Amino acid sequence: MINNKRMNSEKTNLKNTNLIVPIAIIGMMFFVIGFALGINGLLMPFVKQALNISSAQSYLLLAVTKVVFVIFGYPSGLILRKIGYKRSMVFSFFFFSVGLLLFVPSAKLESFLLFLVASFVMGLGNTLLQTTVNPYITIIGPKESAGKRISLMGILNKLAWAVAPIVLAIFMDLQNVEIGQIVTPFYLLVAIFIALGIFSYFAPLPEISAEGEDANKEESNSHESAHKTSILQFPHLLLGVLAIFLYAGVEIISLSSMVDYANYLHLSHPERYTSIVVGFMIIGYIIGVVFVPKFISQVWAMRFSTGFGIIMATSLIFVSPSVSVWIVSLFGLANALVWPSVWPLALDGLGRFTKTGSSLLVTGIVGGGILLFLFGYLKDLYGMQNAYLISIPSYIYLFYYSISGYKKGRKVK
Repeated sequence: MINNKRMNSEKTNLKNTNLIVPIAIIGMMFFVIGFALGINGLLMPFVKQALNISSAQSYLLLAVTKVVFVIFGYPSGLILRKIGYKRSMVFSFFFFSVGLLLFVPSAKLESFLLFLVASFVMGLGNTLLQTTVNPYITIIGPKESAGKRISLMGILNKLAWAVAPIVLAIFMDLQNVEIGQIVTPFYLLVAIFIALGIFSYFAPLPEISAEGEDANKEESNSHESAHKTSILQFPHLLLGVLAIFLYAGVEIISLSSMVDYANYLHLSHPERYTSIVVGFMIIGYIIGVVFVPKFISQVWAMRFSTGFGIIMATSLIFVSPSVSVWIVSLFGLANALVWPSVWPLALDGLGRFTKTGSSLLVTGIVGGGILLFLFGYLKDLYGMQNAYLISIPSYIYLFYYSISGYKKGRKVK
């Protein structure tokens, strides 16, 4: 009884006074996730031109990293429950390093299949790291301000998306593509990711648990999840998985296709256009940091964002190609506060099922791969501007989740 009270006291103190260092370290990991995906965003048109493949095939480079979430999502949850947050983070960097290293023989052999294998291995690292860092940043502090913390993480994540193409463009001449150009930068990236894994092992990250997650605590018996026997008994979580699926699609499409779209429209310095989308996303994240939850709830933030997304996606039907590139850039503003809202809403009330719920949520990220591949297929058939219309039904569902989907099966005021 005394030990339980002491543990609760320590947990409260952690949440109230010692958040700066853990949040900074997790922020670095969100930056890493964005940088790794930003690399693939640049490689898609690069490999397409070098290997003379179709748009749909080139989009498979990023799509395959998302398919891994279905394959490795649940095992990632098992790993997390077995070895904890910190060690799971270390293992994720190991997968990233191996995947990045495989890009070198892929380039030397000019093998598209090996490029896909390298992307798949990177996807293993991304899946495990996403399974770990998203619930960690969600539950490390008060749930009312989870959206603010995730928005801060989003700023770092999307800055990395913008930085990655610009950094790699230093080593790659997009106008005169030679596939061997990627060898030197990828050796450097492997070394950086190995160093990050070592750093994570020694980082001062405490093991934490969600409310009602620890079966030894008295609070677990009175928690709303106490009488649940399966993760499938949480409808709001299952609907949240679909929300993540569709959100991942519209986010990856807007971020990963911008270099390709700028090339498609024959615009100069195409590698800079990802930064425009990222800029709008960062504006949205800053709004979240400033206004959530002090002036607006996470739910209303998601409603405004997804409503704006519906308007932007629909307007593509009526505008010229020169205007459409800016409309697509504004998807970044529409997307910014969706992820920070879905995670706390979907994980709320799961108690001891939190880690399992997290692993289930990350499987939804496969939507980024599936919708991106469909986008590439539609581009080949109907042109790139028309392909972006695939975002409309996604935003409509996300708006529904913010209205009532997050309340299904729960007593939420």
